[in-house]
Amino acid sequence: MRKISFWIAGAALALVSPVLAQEPAAADPARVAAARPVVDKVFPVGTYRRMMGETMSKMMDSMMDGVMKMPLAQLARIGGVPQEKLADLSDASMAEIGAILDPHFRERTKKGMDAMMASMADMMNGIEPQVRDALTRAYARKFDGRQLGEINAFFATPTGDLYARESMMMFMDPEIMREMQAFMPEMMKKMPDIAAKAEAATKDLPPPRTIADLSPAERDRLAKLLGVKAGDLHDGAAPASDEGTE
Repeated sequence: MRKISFWIAGAALALVSPVLAQEPAAADPARVAAARPVVDKVFPVGTYRRMMGETMSKMMDSMMDGVMKMPLAQLARIGGVPQEKLADLSDASMAEIGAILDPHFRERTKKGMDAMMASMADMMNGIEPQVRDALTRAYARKFDGRQLGEINAFFATPTGDLYARESMMMFMDPEIMREMQAFMPEMMKKMPDIAAKAEAATKDLPPPRTIADLSPAERDRLAKLLGVKAGDLHDGAAPASDEGTE
């Protein structure tokens, strides 16, 4: 259950997170100075909190409901359970099973998800100053001083001011959120096929090494990195006591 919650939260976070790219070229200081008032308008302080507010919460509720209504066999297939073992699973949904095991199942999952999203909002709010600085440099590379001045002049108008304040929030508009929600079930259905293609793309690579394949020096180094003793390293599944923390 927690794996599903974290997966959904990660998917939602990816919708509002910057895309990582290669190391950018340095921006001209004068253009950076001209870009700063533009970014102050288009990405004001608190933007991430606004983006991850009520609209995001509603989207997460809808996504969770969709996942919980999916047949158990379909969720198992997404999780990588072999096709031949799916026949033993019923058509029951996670919601039906959860309601039997926990009468407060839906309330518990919603409160847990809300707490998770609040923590993510705090985290994103913490890195917002760095994102604003990076966006300023990006604007400085994309636009010259004259263009930045024209953009800022437009933002000084009533229409420009409204556009600047709402441009980022448009990605959280109910119309866009509805389309993203509609896409999620289809994406989840295709996840097994996507995973199979990823596996096929790496089939020519040698398999990962096991603990037994490592040299003594490599075992010692790995143990140090993991904070355990070299003699405690082993291949195979984690102890059963750890499974509840997934």
